[in-house]
Amino acid sequence: MPILNCFVFDASNNQLAITASDSEVVVRMSLNLETLDGNGSFAVNNQNILDAVKELPEQPLTVDVNMDEHMIYISYQNGSYNFPIVNSDEFPIPQSLSDDATSILISSDILVDNITRSLFATAQDELHPVMNGIYFDLTAESLAVVATDGHKLVRNRIFALSSNVPASFILPKKPAALLKSFVAKGGGDVVVRFDSRSAEFTFADGNLICRLIDGKYPKYNSVIPENNPYQITIDRKSLIGAIRRVLPFASDSSQLIRFHIANGQLDLNAEDIDFSTSAKESMTCSYEGNPMSIGFKGSSMLEILGNLQSEEVNIQLADPSRAGLVVPVEQPEGENVLMLVMPVLLND
Repeated sequence: MPILNCFVFDASNNQLAITASDSEVVVRMSLNLETLDGNGSFAVNNQNILDAVKELPEQPLTVDVNMDEHMIYISYQNGSYNFPIVNSDEFPIPQSLSDDATSILISSDILVDNITRSLFATAQDELHPVMNGIYFDLTAESLAVVATDGHKLVRNRIFALSSNVPASFILPKKPAALLKSFVAKGGGDVVVRFDSRSAEFTFADGNLICRLIDGKYPKYNSVIPENNPYQITIDRKSLIGAIRRVLPFASDSSQLIRFHIANGQLDLNAEDIDFSTSAKESMTCSYEGNPMSIGFKGSSMLEILGNLQSEEVNIQLADPSRAGLVVPVEQPEGENVLMLVMPVLLND
């Protein structure tokens, strides 16, 4: 549809609403106008308008629209532009949500933080499309925001939000990333409405409507170990630095890093037999448990540690064949954040 290459401009009540869509996602943002003479709606090619204004320094713009000529005239301090516009009637109108849609009110800070923590763990799997998005699971205990690609998993629980009537939806990766960039932290509350087909997010400057991923999400709680008795407490940034230094010497295919923990010391080992390279680094930690060696994919561990905020993390282990849990020592207020990473089996 050629009309999808356009922004729709809708001017009324001294406000300009700008709408864009790719048929799956519809975004509508609004801004205040200094003056407005007349009301109306039209569509303009997105590349034309972006090229016209992106290089301009901050300054007032005067926009004259001639609907009879199907032209727009933009004047600025030292020059002007003009280019065609088209009728906006062909622009697709998103389908309204059903009357029984579920509605929740969530802080913009909490929504952005949870999307940011979860996006990296979504999959790119054509065979299992439900894992390509972020799962919002509203239960009687909390709202859980979950993402997994089968190798790593993120579960955020928000205890201030709950419902005696369970409801859930899977948000695709693209609208999730758009929300992360559009919704301003400290921007108040976000209203989230969803049914079986679509979700609508209404925030301070506009709203976003998108189609949801259809399907049944995996039972994520069943893969989270209930009791990993051996625990490492370690400085998060120091561990990130150590992994970054040894990872270049690991095999490109496996990115395997051996974690050996004993007597309050963590040894990180990486080697690539094919190229005769290896690296080792030791660091102090607090550890409760028997000596253990366990392998993890270095890039996965870096992603997990990089998406946590606390100064220290707690790595909970059971044995070299079972998933490890990474949790922040200081949890966000009113929330519980847990990340899971599957081990890589060691040759020995």
